[in-house]
Amino acid sequence: MKLKDKVALVTGSAQGIGRAVAAALAQEGANVIISDVNLDLATQTAQEITSLGVKSQAYKLNVTDLAEVEATVAQMIKDFGKIDILVNNAGITKDNLLMRMKKEEWDAVIGVNLTGVFNCTKVVGTLMMKARYGKIVNIASIVGQMGNFGQANYAASKGGVIAFTKTVAKELASRNVTANAIAPGFIQTAMTDKLSDEVKQKMMTQIPLGKLGLPEDIAKAVVFLASADADYITGQVLAVNGGMYM
Repeated sequence: MKLKDKVALVTGSAQGIGRAVAAALAQEGANVIISDVNLDLATQTAQEITSLGVKSQAYKLNVTDLAEVEATVAQMIKDFGKIDILVNNAGITKDNLLMRMKKEEWDAVIGVNLTGVFNCTKVVGTLMMKARYGKIVNIASIVGQMGNFGQANYAASKGGVIAFTKTVAKELASRNVTANAIAPGFIQTAMTDKLSDEVKQKMMTQIPLGKLGLPEDIAKAVVFLASADADYITGQVLAVNGGMYM
């Protein structure tokens, strides 16, 4: 087990990619902290993670609120003793054409996807620096690398996450803390399930491997970057996109 006795915090982990990441970390022996704005769903996920033989607990967390992040992380430390791995996964979309996009749609996406990453990394990263150990994995997006029609806010937020990751990697390296990003392509989640067959087929033509990725594909990449196998890797963007963007 690559992560035995490590403690991992995964934001936005009640469902989707975050939930798959939490399960994969647990399967490698990590105790997993589940955090989400949906506490009921997060609690269900934590119970499922516990059944894998590790410790897990759910916390309600709005990553856009720095004071709330500070207070909740303090409670997590009381309950778990430490945080070795931080996976900044919480994210939202509010798609619209730039000329029709409301400022509230811009602010909401930047708030969760980028400011939320700043808040959690600032708080947890400080603890990691003191411990002289830590693995930070930020979930970015292929859209942050290549842009996407109708997603100016999302693309800006994820592009920002990539640049933020590289800077954090430089600043924390001397304290034995690594920071890397994963840029998923189109992943089969509840969000993509809502797309029409026509849209899905059009997406497939852009993916050399000819299929959507699975949440587990992202989870496996997170496990790698969070493990000792990636001790000499920092400031990198690992693309998991079926070859859609190279």
